[in-house]
Amino acid sequence: MDRLSAAVEFAIRAHGGQTRKGKDVPYITHPLAVALSLARAGCAEDVVIAGLLHDVVEDTSVTLEEVRDHFGPAVAEIVAACSEDKRLPWEERKARMLETLTHAPLAVKLVACADKLHNIRDLRADYEQVGDRVWDRFNRGRQHQEWYYRGLLDAFAEEIRDGIYPTLFRALAEEVEAQFGGTHVEDAGPEG
Repeated sequence: MDRLSAAVEFAIRAHGGQTRKGKDVPYITHPLAVALSLARAGCAEDVVIAGLLHDVVEDTSVTLEEVRDHFGPAVAEIVAACSEDKRLPWEERKARMLETLTHAPLAVKLVACADKLHNIRDLRADYEQVGDRVWDRFNRGRQHQEWYYRGLLDAFAEEIRDGIYPTLFRALAEEVEAQFGGTHVEDAGPEG
């Protein structure tokens, strides 16, 4: 079996029984969508595989060592950088992730961008259906979500400006602006 097929099976097993936040949609649809976006953008196989596995350490019983053993150190490094420590408060987790992404290698930024791009597209589709009730699904509401997504745009500013992988980075910027509009929330940060 090739590595990509093995990663698909690994992710399906790891996320078995999980659903997307506030929905009846199998969770595996998310990592598959992330990997598909990365593949369509022309990313290297390790990046696509990391996209498939980006949540396995954070949201399942899979360890980083298992990812490394099955898919190698490059994939494991990307997955590690994209994983949040869920024992920390939401604000601290998100602030740490923004700091990490600001200085991360391109491979990490690509996976994180594809992840957030799929999330905000889902969010926008759900918002169209249920309006402001969509914010009830999250640990923090609209103001904090906007702060985080705008922080992502700051972390990806160079890639957005330089047109690196425009189907990912520029698409994320367009989706954030479409969801949150032209106003910039300054005071909703981690302490807000």
